[in-house]
Amino acid sequence: MNGEPVPFTASWARRNGFSDAGLALIWLLLAFMLFQFTAGIVAIALIMARGELASPADMMAAMESNMDLVFIGNSVGQILFLGTVTLFITRMHTDSELSITRYVRINRPLPMYLVAAVVLFLVVQPLIWFLGYLNGLLPIPDFFTDLQQSQYEMIERFLSEQDSVLPALFNIAVVPAICEEILFRGYLQRSFERSFKMSTAILVSGVLFGLYHVQLQNLMPLATLGVLLALLTWMSGSLWPAIVAHFINNAGAVITLRYFPESMVSEMGTAQAPPIWLLLCSAVLTAGIIYLLFTFHHVQSSKTTTD
Repeated sequence: MNGEPVPFTASWARRNGFSDAGLALIWLLLAFMLFQFTAGIVAIALIMARGELASPADMMAAMESNMDLVFIGNSVGQILFLGTVTLFITRMHTDSELSITRYVRINRPLPMYLVAAVVLFLVVQPLIWFLGYLNGLLPIPDFFTDLQQSQYEMIERFLSEQDSVLPALFNIAVVPAICEEILFRGYLQRSFERSFKMSTAILVSGVLFGLYHVQLQNLMPLATLGVLLALLTWMSGSLWPAIVAHFINNAGAVITLRYFPESMVSEMGTAQAPPIWLLLCSAVLTAGIIYLLFTFHHVQSSKTTTD
């Protein structure tokens, strides 16, 4: 603190000499472990209540045949720790004159950012597909490949069931879009912004978002999506564009796997690269939208400074 007294209005972290980024990283690790543990416990309890678990040896088989309950457990863990407790933890980083909702940017953005978020996450998909292809060329331990494949197959089986689309949209698109954005863009990125340069905060939060999903064979596309979500949050000053974009990304995957499992889009992230014309169109449109967003953000920032 260079010998200067810390104001009484400063956050708990500042008053006690802690790094905002350091505490955020600690909570990220704890939140991940608590979320996974809670998700498992809730799912097992629900399966037992349904009478589907005869013995501990049948645990995996019971989970595979009760994916609806596994998804419920997953959502409970996310809502509890990635969302609710994260907002509570945020108080430690929040100066007394700054509310939690302002700290994590839970405010209404300009409609232009919401529209841009939707369009951006639609046009960027072939580029994300290509990054998945490149990622697939890297040597990845079999453990991670087998883990993701088993998860993918379980989701596919669940989506093939009747009346599974709405529950899947809620558990795979709605809950993660809100809870993961509160954790990563609302809390983690914001804490990094207070410790590092803005560019560092955006890049590091994006990479951590990719690592958080424990999918090394999809690290490049996931990290890229994380960086785009961070950019949307920074430029708009709000979580809502990132939440909307996150929902569009996940909901699109659910709809595609359910209704168009044999389509070209469903092959994204596999060993097959996208057509070159599609990749070029995606890259040009993505770059154009990001440029327009930066230009608009600069204009808005200049107006705010002038006012």
